[in-house]
Amino acid sequence: MNVSVPSLVFVAFLAAYLSIRGVFTHRARRDKAVSRVDATDRGLVALVGIGQIVLPLLFVWTPRLAFADHAQPDACTVLGVGAMASGLWLFWRSHVDLGQSWSVTLELNADHRLVTRGVYRFVRHPMYSSFFVLGVGQALLLANWIAGLSALVSIALLVIVRVPNEERMMIGQFGDEYRDYMRNTGGVVPRPR
Repeated sequence: MNVSVPSLVFVAFLAAYLSIRGVFTHRARRDKAVSRVDATDRGLVALVGIGQIVLPLLFVWTPRLAFADHAQPDACTVLGVGAMASGLWLFWRSHVDLGQSWSVTLELNADHRLVTRGVYRFVRHPMYSSFFVLGVGQALLLANWIAGLSALVSIALLVIVRVPNEERMMIGQFGDEYRDYMRNTGGVVPRPR
């Protein structure tokens, strides 16, 4: 069990993250016209849940992962708070900018619109960007090789597998408009202008 200040700070950020996701899940439209949801996509979502939520909470509230603990400099707490705050803001902003176009899985509404405003001016997948920034914060706050790095590993797998499928779905829906958007913006990392 590791009920330290950095761990409790992580839990507070995790609660805020889950609150944001809960609010936008409740607001999301249910009438999806296009769906690319399959067992792989559901598995990836579950894997990210394990990496972002289950393993960190297992580390904080039980001794089960103590064998993977390591020393962490105090500066990691400050850097971790900065990363978590930045990632949480980007996560929230991504949801706000997408509005009714958001879905936790690969789905589109019947009247889906291509969102290119707000944070979507800079990257096509800012929510995945936020996951990486939050993952860095998690690694800085949780002094455990497994719980600290689990989000980054699971998110990397999600992005590697899901983004090509998502991009194909968006090209299928928006054609050249999306291809132009791809040429002018970065995927997960902003492209230099």
